[in-house]
Amino acid sequence: MSQSIRLRVARYRPDKDTEPGWQEYDVPLREEWTVLDGLNHVKNEVDTTLSFRWSCRMGICGSCGMNVGGEPRLTCATFLSDYAPGPVDVAPLSNFPVVRDLVVDITDFMEKLPRVKPWLIRDEEQPVDEGEYLQSPEELDAYKQFSMCINCMLCYAACPVYGLEPEFIGPAAIALAERYDLDSRDHGTRQRLDVLIEQEGVYGCTFVGECTRVCPKHVDPAAAIQRYKLKAAQESVKMFLLPRALRR
Repeated sequence: MSQSIRLRVARYRPDKDTEPGWQEYDVPLREEWTVLDGLNHVKNEVDTTLSFRWSCRMGICGSCGMNVGGEPRLTCATFLSDYAPGPVDVAPLSNFPVVRDLVVDITDFMEKLPRVKPWLIRDEEQPVDEGEYLQSPEELDAYKQFSMCINCMLCYAACPVYGLEPEFIGPAAIALAERYDLDSRDHGTRQRLDVLIEQEGVYGCTFVGECTRVCPKHVDPAAAIQRYKLKAAQESVKMFLLPRALRR
């Protein structure tokens, strides 16, 4: 195996560049090195001007998402050896404005996420002295898969609908809405459905399924969206057939 591999990194410095370009760096090719390790080598040893995000290096924080070889990936979990002999193209996530180099602006997602109310909503809180809201293992299993989302934005970068229709609320937000809808302690399904039943909600999705394919935590946001479409259809039938007093 070669002792080095070439990174072809997208660069954009708004104070100097009129448009994005590419810059190449040779980094050590070691079996245990990830793409993030290669970028950190460049940052620490070669070019201190390179900008990118990372934090935990353990696939938990979700901040190191980038396009690697044209695919949205967590760079801390993507090994350089998988791309040998190279080069390896590293670019910012698609469908987001680029702030600088590999750093993107996720303001749009941060503004959309609260709209689906990703927290527990109770009709009435029980007194603290009555203890916790207990759950069985089966009740936990009902929503556990959708709770694994780390907000890495890979699904948004892979979603062709979000790329064409920025108003689409997006796969991660819908998956998190489903996580709380399935929680036995939550009573907020109706409030979330009122948001997601709109065109920019679940009906914007054309079910390409790329969001699920690239998800590093196997959350399956595509399934969450289809489940929500079913709930929306059921609610429409209820509204048509049942009097208001019997719709719940």
